[in-house]
Amino acid sequence: MVPAKPLLALTAAVLAVHILMLQPPRQAVQAAPLLARAFVTRTVAIQPPAAVPAPPPVALAAPVAPAAPARPAAPMTRPAAKARTATPTDVPALHAATLAAAPAAAASPLAAAVSIPGPVRLQYKVQMQRGGLTLDGHGELRWRHDGQTYEARLELSAPLVRSRVQHSAGRITAEGLAPLRFADKGRSEEATHFDRDQGKLSFSSNRPDAPLLPGTQDRLSVLMQVAALVAGAPEKFPPATSITIQTASTREAEPWVFIVEGPEQLQLPGGRVPALKLARSPRKEYDLKVELWLAPEMDYVPVRLRLTQPNGDSVDQQWSSTDRG
Repeated sequence: MVPAKPLLALTAAVLAVHILMLQPPRQAVQAAPLLARAFVTRTVAIQPPAAVPAPPPVALAAPVAPAAPARPAAPMTRPAAKARTATPTDVPALHAATLAAAPAAAASPLAAAVSIPGPVRLQYKVQMQRGGLTLDGHGELRWRHDGQTYEARLELSAPLVRSRVQHSAGRITAEGLAPLRFADKGRSEEATHFDRDQGKLSFSSNRPDAPLLPGTQDRLSVLMQVAALVAGAPEKFPPATSITIQTASTREAEPWVFIVEGPEQLQLPGGRVPALKLARSPRKEYDLKVELWLAPEMDYVPVRLRLTQPNGDSVDQQWSSTDRG
C-alpha cells in the first residue's frame, strides 16, 4: 500500500502539470477571435472599391440622350407637306416661273402686253337654235376683279331649257388671267382645278389629269383673256392673225386657235357697235365653233358670242345693256 502522503503529493504534482498544460490552449482560443475580427475589419475596408462598378449605369445613360431629339424630327416634316399646297398669293409667282421655264414662251402671244377690262355686268339677248326650234332667252356676264384676283360668271336661261351657268375664278398676272377653278353647271356641276404647284389640270369628272401648260385658260376665262390681249396691243392683231391658247373644259384641255377676221359693224339690241370679229373653227368632228366679237369702244368686252355645235344647234348672245359698278 502506498502511503497517503506520497500519494497526495503525486496527485498534486499531476494536477499541477495538467494545469500548466491546459493554460496555453486557453490563450490560443482567445487569440483566434481577435484575428478573425482583424480580418473582418480589412474586409470592410475593401468594400469601398467594390462600389466603384456602380458608375457604369450613369455612363450608359449618356448615349441615350441623342435619341431624344430624333422624336421631334417626324413632326418637323408636317409643315413641309402643307407648304406644298399653293395659296392664292403664291399663284402669280408660280405662274410666272412656269412661263419663264417654258422654251416657247417668247413666241407666245402671252408675251404681249395685256389690258384687263374693268369690272362690268353685261346683259345679253339670247337666241337658241335646238332641233329646228328657236328659243329666246336671256344671258348675263358678270366680270369682277380687284387687279389681283378675278371672277367671271356667265348665266344663260330660256323657257323650257335648263339654265346653264359657267364660273371661273383665279389670279391676274403680268401675262393676263391665271384660272384656279372652272365650273360648268347644267343638270349637275362639273369642275376643273388648275393645280399650278403640281403643273396639272384635275377634272371632277374622273377624267385623267392633263398637263397645265403656260397661259392655259378655261372656256369662260379664255373670252376675257383674248379681250385683254387684243386690248393691250390692237395693232398686233390685224386680220388673219392667229391666237393660240390652251383651253380647258371640265373634261379635257386642247389648243383653241382664234383667227382675227376683221372689223364689223354690228346692230345689236343695245345699239350699233363697231366690233372686231375672231373665230375658232372646229378642228375635230365634235369640236365647238366659237365666234367672238369684241367692242373697242367698250374696253374690248365681248358684245356678241355665238357657239355652234356640230349638229347645228347654236346659242347666240347679243349685247343689250351694260351695268357698271
